[in-house]
Amino acid sequence: MIEDVAPRQVWEALMNNPSAVLCDVRTNAEWSFVGLPDLTEAGKQTALVQWQTYPSMQVNPKFVEALAAAHLTPEQHVYFICRSGARSMSAALAAREAGYKHVYNVRDGFEGPADPRGHRGHVAGWKADGLPWRQG
Repeated sequence: MIEDVAPRQVWEALMNNPSAVLCDVRTNAEWSFVGLPDLTEAGKQTALVQWQTYPSMQVNPKFVEALAAAHLTPEQHVYFICRSGARSMSAALAAREAGYKHVYNVRDGFEGPADPRGHRGHVAGWKADGLPWRQG
């Protein structure tokens, strides 16, 4: 089972654990137009590895290879984040199956669930928690 971790707990891990890394598995379009977690204060950069590729949204057949290409190792504590926490859970499961020992899902992702008006980023998730981010 993959542990769901609250965004603020992920931030604390990134700040305090040298082996902790954040892996954003959204698409290039989301990184560019929605924004990215900003880990400057933690002295780190977000690893960008698409779980699905835009626009087909097919699962990236080279996902595990892309993790290695992003310099992620099976010994690191890898926190996977997507828009709402669904794709990142799938990515974390795939990483675990590939031998990554310490994988976690960022609960509610970067933008979280939609509010009653259908807008994201205000209810829960990285942005709603007021954690650092920047426009892509």
